Amino acid sequence: MKKLVLIDSNAIIHKAFYAIPPLTNRNKEQINAIYGFSSILLKIINELKPDYVGAAYDLPAPTFRREKYAEYKSNRAKKPDELIEQIPKTKEIVKGFNIPILEMKGFEADDIIGTLSKKFKNVDVLILTGDLDTLQLIEKNIKVYALRRGMTDTKIYGAKEVMERYGLKINQLIDYKGLRGDPSDNIPGVRGVGEKTAILLLKEFGSMENLYKNIDKENKILKGKLLERLKEHKEMAFFSKELATIRLDVPIKTSLKELKLDFKIDDVKKAFDRFHFKSLISRLPGYEPEKEPEQGSLI
Repeated sequence: MKKLVLIDSNAIIHKAFYAIPPLTNRNKEQINAIYGFSSILLKIINELKPDYVGAAYDLPAPTFRREKYAEYKSNRAKKPDELIEQIPKTKEIVKGFNIPILEMKGFEADDIIGTLSKKFKNVDVLILTGDLDTLQLIEKNIKVYALRRGMTDTKIYGAKEVMERYGLKINQLIDYKGLRGDPSDNIPGVRGVGEKTAILLLKEFGSMENLYKNIDKENKILKGKLLERLKEHKEMAFFSKELATIRLDVPIKTSLKELKLDFKIDDVKKAFDRFHFKSLISRLPGYEPEKEPEQGSLI
């Protein structure tokens, strides 16, 4: 089948900013995040040879999650100005590759990726990201290509890899976040329930719904403080699951035809030249360096 790569752009930019030491070009612009983003984009294009590519971005406006829960992601430190300034500049690279920029007010990039990954059934989808929130989207034809430490340590996740890491099935990952919460996004979950307990409960009951359906029945796990906390925070558990669930119904209109990877080397070279990325130009697929004129020939 043909391949579609969906890029979680903000996650990749954030990862690159912290993985690569500060770099500036001759215009005194900081470019470490732009360079890292461009480098991983080239890696994907060269190694995976996708037929279609789309770059999803978060918008600065509040999303529906923040409207439902004001504390959502409120624990995160303010992004450094040096990072914020580089985010829109990466779009110049994306445009150079003629890759569509996918944004939607009120939604996160993950929601756009979730919607499009499920929309196109007859392609293999690879989600390029710097975090693991999108693991819940995995299906037979959908995998997650995650950057781990730095920019070169990567792993492709399918159902098997998720089971190896968490001991859970794909459809249990949202329940896992409902119970445990997600500290990185400030999703509370059930107070006092950590990673091991959440996994234990899901292995025993299969889902949050089944857990609460059987919460008053005698069980070797459901007792004492844990039972009290599960009962006390039931509403928050289901609310946390809702916050952690990636939406699959973003009203974004795009087609595979629009996502077709079709760029001109001169356009990409121009974008790279803008940031003085000479070392990246030679990595362009199909790029041929200009030949030096033969001695004695006219220039």
